[in-house]
Parts: sequence; C-alpha cells; structure tokens
Amino acid sequence: MGGAMGGIETMFDAARRQDEAGLVEKKVLTMPSFTTLGGQIIRDVRIGYETYGKLNARGDNAILIAHYFSGTSHAAGRYAHADTEPGYWDAIIGPGKAIDTERYFVVSADTLANLNTSDPNVVTIGPASLNPETGKPYGMSFPIVTIRDFVNVQKALVDALGIRKLHAVAGPSMGSMQAIEWATAFPDMVERVVAVIPAGLEADPYLVGTLNVWTAPILLDPDWNNGDYYGRHGPYKGLAMALKTIVLNGRHPGWANAAFGRKPATGAGDLLREFSSRYAIEEVLDQAATSKVCWMDANSLLYTAKACQHYSLGHQGKVLDAVRRIQASILLIPAASDLLMLPHYASKAAASLRACGKSVEYFELEGDGGHFDGLLAIGQADGILRKFLSH
Repeated sequence: MGGAMGGIETMFDAARRQDEAGLVEKKVLTMPSFTTLGGQIIRDVRIGYETYGKLNARGDNAILIAHYFSGTSHAAGRYAHADTEPGYWDAIIGPGKAIDTERYFVVSADTLANLNTSDPNVVTIGPASLNPETGKPYGMSFPIVTIRDFVNVQKALVDALGIRKLHAVAGPSMGSMQAIEWATAFPDMVERVVAVIPAGLEADPYLVGTLNVWTAPILLDPDWNNGDYYGRHGPYKGLAMALKTIVLNGRHPGWANAAFGRKPATGAGDLLREFSSRYAIEEVLDQAATSKVCWMDANSLLYTAKACQHYSLGHQGKVLDAVRRIQASILLIPAASDLLMLPHYASKAAASLRACGKSVEYFELEGDGGHFDGLLAIGQADGILRKFLSH
C-alpha cells in the first residue's frame, strides 16, 4: 500500500474553521500510489474525507464512519447553512448525540470508485477518473477494488491523521462490511464495531445475485459501450433502471402500502385506456432514480457492486480464521423489515462470532421502512449506541 501525504497544518486549520462556523468542510487525502488486494497499482490517488470533533492528545478517541453503497463521506452536519439536508447519520453524530463530537473525533471518507463522481463534494478515483498513463478515463481498465481495499485506504487516512487507536468503526449496509473488515484486518487498532443493516460476515449467494440484477440494466444499455462512454452519451437509461431497482429493493411492502396504496400518479389519465398512465409508486421510483443519474457514474456502480459481491472476511473461504483475529466488541443492528440484507444475516453472524468467543450485542430496528431504516430510523438505536460506546 502506498504512503499517504496530508497537509496536516491545513487539516487543523480547516477543523478550526469548521468549529467556528458549525459547518463541515471537505478535505482530501492524497497517496502517490495504492496497491489493490488483487496486486494492481493505482497511481495519484485522491480521496475526500470529513472530520467532526477533535482528536485527543493520545490519539485514541477516534470513530471511523464507513458509508453505504450509494453514499458518500457526508455522514453528518451541513456544508452550508442553506443546505436542506444534513449528512445521512446526523441523527446520531454531533454534539451531545450518541456519537458525541464533543467527546469523539469522527472521521468519514469517500470510497474508491464512489458512485457520486459528479457531486462537487465527493473526491474519489475510479473508472471515471483519468488514467495518468493514458490521459483518458480508465473505464473498465480500472483495477477491481474490494472492501479490503476501501479499508486499506481508510487506514492510510487514519495514519495520516495521527490516530493510534479507533474507539469504534461504524457503518450501515456496505459500511458494515467495511467496519467488520477493519476488525479483522487491523485487530489491534479497533476496539468496537457497530455494524448497521449488516450483510453478515460475507456476501451470501442471494445477495451476490441481487447485485447482479442491479448491474444488468447498465450492461444491457447500448450506450454503455463496454464502459467506454466518457465524452459521449452515457448509459443513462440503464443507470436509472439500476437505481430504481436499488431503491425498491431497499424498501418494504409496508412502506409502499402506507405511502402510496394504489393511488394513480399525478395527472394520470384513464388507467384502463391509456397505457402510459402510471401508479404513484411508479412515478416516485422514476423520480428517485432520475434525480440521481446526473450525479452518478454507471461504471462506478458496476465496480462498487463487484466489491460487495467479493465481500468475505479473510477472502477465499477463510471466514472463521478471520473471525478468530477479531478483538473488538461488536454491536449488530439489523432492521426488522429489511428485505435486502435480511435480519437473518445479522443473527447468523452473531452466532458465528459468539461461537468463536467474541463479544456481541444485538439490537433490531423496528418499522416497515426496509433497508432504509438503517439510515432513517437509526435514532431508535440511540440508547444502545451510547451504552456500547461508553463501556
């Protein structure tokens, strides 16, 4: 793994300005090179990150937050007072909250191949980035990246920030994969893991198949052109269909019934005479997907899906060996109505961890929001989070 260069003085100045303004400021980690788990080298790596709170003199009050599949490092707070929405876990990260930024130094980083390549607040390197050797976008020549690669980049960031011990690593969904991976990759450094809406200890075949379904619309879009679409019309229809599938898979019938029932879409014509007439849920799914297409890169979605498919602690069938290396206490927080990363994944992981003598706590989020409850209903876990982080 390549070394990390960071403007440490600039970093502390930025933290001071953030505290004074009450706003979040994006920072950038640079690495001359990074070697993937597959042995390929990525040069001139730049990764965005955010921090909240202050690192203590011992360097041991840090909590790392790993983001979900389509997420970013914006875990809490706002970039500007006018922002309509804060970071995705703002309910539990901040002064006096469960992850108390008056007590903990919280860090969150964008992943390699982050989907949100056109978001001005995201810094990443992936298929849409320029290959320094060719001066053209990597496309599908970008190296395959894994959850372990995400973790190794985060380790470079943690080292650059002067963090000696992680009080905890936490994350929802794909972030839970990274959190548990941290505990096996760097067991001496991680004291606690909080895995929310977790995939368990590896991606099971059903999840692998689901991820395949997510990527299929992109691969079938003629505009994908084997990943060589930069500078021309991209596979926007395929990307929109992929995102629509992801949104629906992340929800639950209870949510759909409560929010829409069988209401027709706004301005819908005669449902029995006009084929183009739609139901309200169809309209909302389309809106949710098309609103994200302008921010996201189709190839990066393919790469992130591949990283999730490859998720397996220890890799190559060595899950229990990896589990035995864990020293951290683990809190698993599934969502009762999750149809994507089923609660069964968490309970199975808990049993395996306990069988290996690991300290495990379990808390289930209630509701019918599906997988999204790991973001939208995380406030339910406030009490157990406070207790888990303090003992």
